[in-house]
Amino acid sequence: MPLFLPSPSHGVWYLGPLPIRGYALSILVGIIVAVVIARKRWKSWGENVGQLENLLLVCVVIGIIGARVYWIVIEWHRYFGPGHPEPWYHIFFVWTGGLGIWGGIAFGFLSGWLMCRRYHINFLRLADCIAPAFLIAQGIGRLGNWWNQELYGYPTTLPWALEIDPAHRVPGYEQFATFHPTFLYEMVWNFVGAGFLFFAEKKFRLGRGKLFASYIIIYATGRFLVESLRIDPVDVYFGLRVNSWATLLGGLFGVGLLIWLIKFRPGPNEPVIQPTPTHAN
Repeated sequence: MPLFLPSPSHGVWYLGPLPIRGYALSILVGIIVAVVIARKRWKSWGENVGQLENLLLVCVVIGIIGARVYWIVIEWHRYFGPGHPEPWYHIFFVWTGGLGIWGGIAFGFLSGWLMCRRYHINFLRLADCIAPAFLIAQGIGRLGNWWNQELYGYPTTLPWALEIDPAHRVPGYEQFATFHPTFLYEMVWNFVGAGFLFFAEKKFRLGRGKLFASYIIIYATGRFLVESLRIDPVDVYFGLRVNSWATLLGGLFGVGLLIWLIKFRPGPNEPVIQPTPTHAN
């Protein structure tokens, strides 16, 4: 009998009346890990860690808002369409699931750009610092889909297939018990991608925004492939899921940005050399 990957029997625990959700916990752990990595990198570059912490706090909050807004836009029928299955005020229940990563990336980095202007920080330098840490955070955050038994792929009987309880099976696939674990595919891809970014930063001396552009390309490539396996119902335009179109556009932007940066912003990110203090006699 094949050994398939099990799904958790439940994704919520209670400390008295307080619910602890596996989905939210996965995202929180991912954020903490990313902040620790980014902070260490920023400090090693000779930059102001206090400014980075303030900036990341804003970016995280705005990024989560952006991820939720993106989700609501592509899933509007869930809350506002004919016979909508959920009441409209559930758009604020972010802890139950429903975050669109492209919205988080766009809002998060836009808020980062604005904060960089305030602190007089080079945005591309900051984006390079965060890029590999962000990929790791995205990978950890994908565990939230596992806890919720959601966003899996087509039915399969591969040894690493994911078992899905009948209550969580997509309509039309109730007769199947095991599916492609797309959360795991994307998680592994993100971790490998982060490792490549660390390697490329040293080997090819990528910097001045080129690491950030590479991050976009790496993530978009993996997400596009994973999206082709998913069966959760979303709008389809010209044969592609709406998320696939967003991913394709994001990837093309990353390619264009990398080409432009290679031509006009060559070289790595150099450490900031702190001035040597002088003492008056």
